Amino acid sequence: MILNQKETTLLKDIKSQEKLCVDKYTACAEEASDPKLKQLFKSIGSTEQQHLNTVEQLLNGTIPQLGSSSGSKQNTPGSSASAIDMKYNPSSNTTAVTGDAKTHDKYLCSDTLASEKHVSSVYNTSIFEFRDEKVRDVLNHIQTEEQEHGKQIYDYMSQHDMYNN
Repeated sequence: MILNQKETTLLKDIKSQEKLCVDKYTACAEEASDPKLKQLFKSIGSTEQQHLNTVEQLLNGTIPQLGSSSGSKQNTPGSSASAIDMKYNPSSNTTAVTGDAKTHDKYLCSDTLASEKHVSSVYNTSIFEFRDEKVRDVLNHIQTEEQEHGKQIYDYMSQHDMYNN
């Protein structure tokens, strides 16, 4: 696959966004107080690393196969391990996070949710700029996973009275 200048520039921008996401989720997993939130951030960070690897492959002229270990894994809403693990069950919540710790976790969630919204929009714009349908499919697949990340964060926030409070 040969990329034109615009496609290369878009992929370099996406690569920097994905690197930022990997770094952000790593830091947030360390900072979060709630163990369930730590695990959510670790899970999303792992997928973001897969996205980064996929974008690097595209920049090197290779179109990864969707669902392969070298590309991004197939996640359908509600089927990923992190989506299942993150379903909040009040009876199993043994570590109620309150006060300043909860406020900080809310900040981390709000920040990562804003990042997911931004990254998803970058993918949305980029999808329309690529000539190769297979590349568009890969980018669309990643965008879908970014949207799922946003949903997982939103669900966590909603279940912990962090959204619109």
